[in-house]
Amino acid sequence: MAYLYFHRPQLIMTKTLIIALLTAALFALLSLVFGAPFLNAELFGHLPVGNALTAIGLCAAAAAAIGLSARGTLLRRVCIAVFLAAAAWLPLSIALAGNLELNFSGSRGDIWMLISLGTLALVTITLLWALARAGFGALARRRAGN
Repeated sequence: MAYLYFHRPQLIMTKTLIIALLTAALFALLSLVFGAPFLNAELFGHLPVGNALTAIGLCAAAAAAIGLSARGTLLRRVCIAVFLAAAAWLPLSIALAGNLELNFSGSRGDIWMLISLGTLALVTITLLWALARAGFGALARRRAGN
């Protein structure tokens, strides 16, 4: 009797993919910090490039943290949760603002600022945590090999 085995495909993050994600996050960060002129250009539906680039940068950094973390660890679970938060940032921002340009009025702007800063802090902390774990793990493997 023949059996069919269906394996759930898993994304294997290679070093190249992690470097590409980190490069995308760094590009987004530097573009926003230095106020690149293309940030005010509009995409479909009048979505500013800066808003889309911010979401891409948050997601890229969070995805890189997932790739750097070992499967089955608490760090990996936290990184996945933070990635989901980063992915929800732009839709939640648009819902709070009621427009794609993210123009706020009243207390919604304060709420959005807290959500944005919280998301940025979570992404930064998990990325640094994952980078530290990956670096210390590589150092431990090197020392064990000597």
